[in-house]
Amino acid sequence: MVQRFDVSDRFAAGAQYVAGRLAPGSSGSSHAVVDPATGERVHPFELAGAADVDRAVGAAREAFPAWAGSTPADRSDAMHRWAARLRELTGEFVYAESLQCGKPLKLSAEFDVPGSFDNVAFFAGAARQLPGVAAAEYSGEHTSYVRREPLGVIGSVAPWNYPLQMAAWKILPAVAAGNTIVLKPSELTPFTSLMFAEAAREAGIPDGVVNIVTGAGREAGEALVGHPGVAMTSFTGSTAVGKRVAEIATGTVKRLHLELGGKAPFVVFDDADLEAAAHGAVAGALINSGQDCTAATRAYVQRPLYEAFVAAVADLMGGVRVGDPFADGTDLGPLISHAQRDRVAGFVDRARAYATVVTGGAAPGGDLAKGAYYLPTLIADAPQDSEIVQHEVFGPVLAVLPFDSDDEGIALANDTPYGLAASAWSRDVFRTGRAAREIQAGCVWINDHIPIISEMPHGGYKASGHGKDMSAYSFEEYTQIKHVMSDTTGAARKPWHRTVFG
Repeated sequence: MVQRFDVSDRFAAGAQYVAGRLAPGSSGSSHAVVDPATGERVHPFELAGAADVDRAVGAAREAFPAWAGSTPADRSDAMHRWAARLRELTGEFVYAESLQCGKPLKLSAEFDVPGSFDNVAFFAGAARQLPGVAAAEYSGEHTSYVRREPLGVIGSVAPWNYPLQMAAWKILPAVAAGNTIVLKPSELTPFTSLMFAEAAREAGIPDGVVNIVTGAGREAGEALVGHPGVAMTSFTGSTAVGKRVAEIATGTVKRLHLELGGKAPFVVFDDADLEAAAHGAVAGALINSGQDCTAATRAYVQRPLYEAFVAAVADLMGGVRVGDPFADGTDLGPLISHAQRDRVAGFVDRARAYATVVTGGAAPGGDLAKGAYYLPTLIADAPQDSEIVQHEVFGPVLAVLPFDSDDEGIALANDTPYGLAASAWSRDVFRTGRAAREIQAGCVWINDHIPIISEMPHGGYKASGHGKDMSAYSFEEYTQIKHVMSDTTGAARKPWHRTVFG
């Protein structure tokens, strides 16, 4: 029996975290986190309702004046202590993240957890770097300068695919800039968000600065987005739900940051390193079981390399070890739920009518039959306008299409509503430079696909949303700009007064 994370007592007090304390929800509805690798219920809890959201927003509003009034150095010191406390809890976070999501331990241990903790360290330093425009006498008679100020209470909604990472991306720039926050994680995956908030309190960050409400989107999520006490909403999720979030946020004229769906192209030119491209495609398509909005989902391969690329990718996919996320040697874990597995299977089954399923295309049997597993799947020769090419599948599925000219390859890459991420593969710096300029995406990787770093921004073009996570650029979402203009003359009557009286 492989070791799993025990949550039987950890969250016995509830899955809401308000004003520094765990508490039960009050919606009257219960829910249970399910281990996607086994289908077993792991932890039941009461979901948050509108009253819980109101209580959390109230706690955040109460904490805001003191936190916003603290010095950047004080906030930085607290966040450095937070980073240190998180590092002490690394093992617990790895096991909790793998349990609730079905991630292989090596993905949680080498990607999700250290990357999230690095975000804390980055924003601990960035908290002391919130500049405005230097003072100057632009009018000749006034000194102008710009203040960058926090907004107030942030209400954020995070998805289930990277719960710890998304909690970090939402919480850290907000609190580093002096805001307080209420985060609604997915009710499928609340554990590490709650643990993240608890570690903040243990590090000395005041109660009420970070609050968590775990509830369903239609009740807790909509109550949070529409709450009049929330100054700004940050949402990561599907484009369809993002449109609904935007509708609700408009009702209170609050600022909105959206990181939405993706359908990342993977463009392989005919001079690319075939081995590198094939390995990059498999890794980029299968990370997190394909449940990644930046995952490689559409590979466009110039025709001289097309057949060899399809064969190489199929061979590599066949060697990926699908299994229990807690077992040694597992490369690919389950999807988040049986419902998500069935959704992915539906896309693939419908594609059989117009394309070739080269490998995969089924759920494994045997010991894995109880979990939400789906085999790595490669689909070839689908039409550009087909569902499997145009729509976000969110599973371990890669579609491969050929192209002839460089113009065609870039045009095909841009031919979806999405624009979150992309990659281009070539030994020619002029080709890759052109791809980087012309592909419409918030991130374009060259001869790689997926890596992210705290210092660089993440966000999309087109229907993939607007605004940035990570990096100093994210402060643009969580701060407001104030122009202060001070008279330098001391004159009672200013020259411009002549426009009112002589």
